[in-house]
This record gives sequence, structure tokens and C-alpha cells, in this order.
Amino acid sequence: MLSACAAMAEGYQINTLSARQLGMGHTGTALKLGSESMIFNPAGLAFSERTLDISASVTSIKADAKAIHDGATYRTDNGISTPLAVNAAFRIYDNLQAGVSFYTPYGSAINWTRNWPGATLSQKVNLKTYTVQPSISWRITPKLSVGAGLMITWGSVDLDKALISGASFDAVVGAMGIPAEPLGNAAAASINLNGTSDVALGANLGVMYDINDQWTAGVNFRTRMGMKVGAGMARVSYANSLAESVLESKLSLINESDFAASMPCPWILKLGVAYKPIEDLTLAFDAQLTGWNTYRELNIIFPDPLQSFNQTITKDYRNAWCFHLGAQYALTKRFDLRAGLMVDTTPVNDAYYNPETPGMTKIEPTVGFSFRPIDNLSIDLAMMYVAGLGADNVSCPYTDLLTGKPGEFKADYRVHAFAPSIGVNYSF
Repeated sequence: MLSACAAMAEGYQINTLSARQLGMGHTGTALKLGSESMIFNPAGLAFSERTLDISASVTSIKADAKAIHDGATYRTDNGISTPLAVNAAFRIYDNLQAGVSFYTPYGSAINWTRNWPGATLSQKVNLKTYTVQPSISWRITPKLSVGAGLMITWGSVDLDKALISGASFDAVVGAMGIPAEPLGNAAAASINLNGTSDVALGANLGVMYDINDQWTAGVNFRTRMGMKVGAGMARVSYANSLAESVLESKLSLINESDFAASMPCPWILKLGVAYKPIEDLTLAFDAQLTGWNTYRELNIIFPDPLQSFNQTITKDYRNAWCFHLGAQYALTKRFDLRAGLMVDTTPVNDAYYNPETPGMTKIEPTVGFSFRPIDNLSIDLAMMYVAGLGADNVSCPYTDLLTGKPGEFKADYRVHAFAPSIGVNYSF
């Protein structure tokens, strides 16, 4: 219930933290990126020869998903998400750099609309997380550097889901002999869960080594963080006055009540290599493993005496790989061309396939370029297309709150997205 459809990575992870690097497949573990290295691999920052380096990027994500259920197709009505990153780094000594980054490591959103057959699982989710990361990087030898950053992370969640489906309500009022217009797919009662998480702390650690003039290798590890909503607010709404009169006695207890929940920001291990076959051409490859197996279940906890409304939602995610490949070619002194590809495998368990996060393996080609109108200023543009490979005949179990009977929602899912990105870098 607290997760979202992240268009750029499986689960709810975001892989659009640099317009420049998005153009070459969002590689960066073994690349010397100046201030942007604080995100990709803090060890790379120490190789910078700049006194001051400032960069910023923003990406506009338009993701579309559809579910095919019982022969009918249902589509999301998503807005545009805008993950961003801002970085500033400065030189302390020739081999020591420090700086701070602000970025959005997890988030994005999905809106299946209020009335569709899977509303009891998800109607709308909007998840946002923010990280401030002060970092320091030390070049121990001319070829070897290390770096570390403290990740200070917080976020918010705004979620809607149906508590009582229209079909269940129609059956109950029919059995009671109450004349009513059938609700069908329209949710009889829905709940909004809104809250802000407590601050969580983690570390972003890295090592980078120049093997020779052509080859560089890097390792980056981000620790796991636990995001906890300690006192969110629950609000109940109804389809019409009849639904409110029939259901209010049961649901009024949780209207305006607090709730608590938690979700992991999983650990991430990245291994990267960069190769310069000629001076103007750079090739890079990153293999990224995300520890999604920490996301076993999601617990929504209401205070006493409302514990009968508590929910335990099984996730049972598995660890997943994302492979990044990118190339950059300096066409002229002021113009760089880039291209890349990501293959992002899914962590989602098909037996617990909740439409709040319609995960599937994705193929993500990228292109981009940079233009330097003056020596110290770079303008970066990139575009990524996300092509989901689909998930067929997947299901998610649930329990009907009104009748207490177990149910199962089955559907086929498709996802695709466009993600243009723009960035700017200034250094001297």
C-alpha cells in the first residue's frame, strides 16, 4: 500500500538521477563524474580537478499501465512525475573533495482511478522520498580512491484503496432486501492513507581504481534504510448516501484515526567498469543488484481498539539485477553524444502481484547529448523509453472486508513510459 509504480526501475526505485548519465544508460559506478559521483559512486569525486562543481537534473516521467481482467482493459490515468537531483562539490586538497547532494531515490506514482475491478488492491498511490547526502572522497594514491556519504532520507505517502467493493455491497444490500442501483465496479467505500515518514539514515560507500590509462573499475554500496510512518491519518469516503448509511457503523471507527506502517529502502550493490578505447570514446557497464528480498510483507497497523482493521500484505520480493550499458563520444570539443541500454529485471512475486506496483522486466534504451556554450558550462539532454515485457495471468489474494471471504484478483499487465531529462553543470 505504501509503494508506487516507479517507471525507471523495478519495485519503487528510481534510476533517473542525472540527465547526463541517463543518456548513457545511467552508468556511473566506474566513471569520474565530478559532483554527480556522490550519487553514483562517491569515490569518483576525488578524481575531480575542479575547485567547485555544481550540477542539477530533472526528469519528466509519463508512465502508462494497463490491466486486462476478464476480457476488459483498464488503464491508468497517471500524471507526470519529476524526480530530480542537485549536487555541489568543492576541493579541500588536491586529493580530497567534499560536497552535498539532494535527490529522490524512490518514488513515482500510479492512478488506476477510483472505480475498477482491482480497486480493493489499489486505486491511487503517490510515494515520494528525499535524500540529503553530505559526502567526502579521498584519493589515496594517484590510481585509488575511496568515498563515503551519509544518506539522510525522509518521505511521504498518499494512498487510496477501496475498503468495500461495489460487488460485495450489492450482494449484501440485495440480501437485506434494500432497493438500490447496483454499484458494479464502483467502490462502495474507500480509504485514504496519508502520512510522512520518520527520518532514516544510511550510508553510500564506494571504491574506484584506475587499472591503467584505458580501464577503470568501481564498486558502490548503499545500505538498507527502513522508512516508517509513525502516525499517518486515515480517512473513509463512500460512493453515495446509501453506502454511507449501511457501512458507517462498521467503518466510522477508522475514519480520522491514526495508522502506522513501514517499508524498506533496500540495499544496493553496484559493480562497474569503464573503458576508453580511444581518447574521445568512453564505454561503461554497470551491474546493479538490489536487495528486494528485505521486502517480505507490508503491515498496516491501527491503534487499539481498531486492530481488527490491521492488514498484513504479503510481498515476498526477491533480489533483482539491473544491467546498464552506455557509450559517450566527444564529437567536438563542445558536443558529446551518448547512447545506452538498461535491462531491469523484476523482483515481484507473481503469486502476490499487486497492481500498486505492476512490476515486470523492462528494456530501457536511452540517448542523449551535452553542449558546452562556454568552457565551464554544460547543458545535458536525454531521453529514455521504458518497454515492459508484460506480466500474464498474475494474481493477488485479498480478503473481503465486508463478507470476510478470501478472493483473488487476476489480470494481465502492460507498462511503458517516456522519460525526457534535462540537466546543467557548472564548474571551475
